[in-house]
Amino acid sequence: MSETPDALPDADRRTRTGIPEIVFAEGKPPERTLDLLADLRRLDPAGPALATRCSAPVLDGAPDAFHGEEVAVDRVGRTVTVGPVPPPRGDVVVVTAGTTDLPVARECTATLAALGVGARTVADVGVAGLHRLLSRLEDVRRADVVVVVAGMDGALPGVVAGLVAAPVIGVPTSVGYGVAAGGRAALATMLAACSPGLVVVNIDNGVGAAAHAAKVLRRA
Repeated sequence: MSETPDALPDADRRTRTGIPEIVFAEGKPPERTLDLLADLRRLDPAGPALATRCSAPVLDGAPDAFHGEEVAVDRVGRTVTVGPVPPPRGDVVVVTAGTTDLPVARECTATLAALGVGARTVADVGVAGLHRLLSRLEDVRRADVVVVVAGMDGALPGVVAGLVAAPVIGVPTSVGYGVAAGGRAALATMLAACSPGLVVVNIDNGVGAAAHAAKVLRRA
């Protein structure tokens, strides 16, 4: 059981589902997030403990809080990983439409690393300059799974899904003006895409995309 009040870490989730419990730090006091990471690391030592949506105090405090452990802090993706990550297996490419989509993409790649999945990023290849995607297309086609992160109109995942044979996961982001509506326009575009087989997760959900990619690879 957890030593953190009111928290019940699911230490068996990794064995049961293949995906360990991940701390969603947004809205939690920094010390609570660090305590939960410590609980998960102690209760589930088979893999690293991961926290996402971390505040600056968590990002700053994690290395000292876990002195002697391997700690990876990603300030762009706002993630903290405590403990050694498994050797990477498979190849997931995370494609972004723009550089403002990178925080969600980095959350995804940090989660993939914690799950033992190899990941690389192809950034800033949105449909406003489609030649940028075409110049990297062979790199993308070599991947086992493709995650496409896009805000604004959210058109890029449908385009990529029409060009590659690998499974494609679309991640709408909350990036955009006015009627982009905090990512709802991108979400609707991806759900309505005519490219068959495109899987779509929730807005800004880099963790969900990584979890699905990891499960696809395990079944491959």
